[in-house]
Amino acid sequence: MTHPVSLTVARLDGPAAERAEADLTLVHADAFAEPPYRETGDDVRAAFRRFRDTNRNPTFRAALARTPDGTPVGMAYGAHLGPGTGWWDALTAPVPDAVRREDGRRTFGLVELAVRLPWRGHGVARRLHETLLDGLAAERVVLHVHPAGEAAQAAYRSWGYRKFGEARPRTGADLHDVLFLDLRRGPAGCSGGSA
Repeated sequence: MTHPVSLTVARLDGPAAERAEADLTLVHADAFAEPPYRETGDDVRAAFRRFRDTNRNPTFRAALARTPDGTPVGMAYGAHLGPGTGWWDALTAPVPDAVRREDGRRTFGLVELAVRLPWRGHGVARRLHETLLDGLAAERVVLHVHPAGEAAQAAYRSWGYRKFGEARPRTGADLHDVLFLDLRRGPAGCSGGSA
């Protein structure tokens, strides 16, 4: 397949992402149908129930990549972790209080980043990531990634993420790696676990 070089990547706020939910769902369903994820229709519906909760966060932001004809090819979204977050509780090892302290601005949780198979290997994920984080006022970014998702693992590491620990993002989920990007030091200065 020939890939258009003129993909557009737009940042979306909560209301715009809500209007684009069908496109985000299409990307998610397509990207996570394959191994190691093998998500079913029920999994996708559950993911978008969680999406609607995340979308209500006033710090929510998303990025959506489309071809010139409007076909959605990739997406990313997340929000800042609030003071009462249970995000750190999912880790398998205790997290020091200095790391888990949240004020609604300190940590951006990258919930999803996905690119449909035919458009992988063309820098779409990097563009989505850069668009999502552009102008972000946060000290750090955290995310969960499946350990068998080799391409995702390689991309995140090349962008400066380091492994901080392991977690089950939700009941019944596979164990995931928790990756951390320190935005204060930039990609070259990151060191997992030194949050």
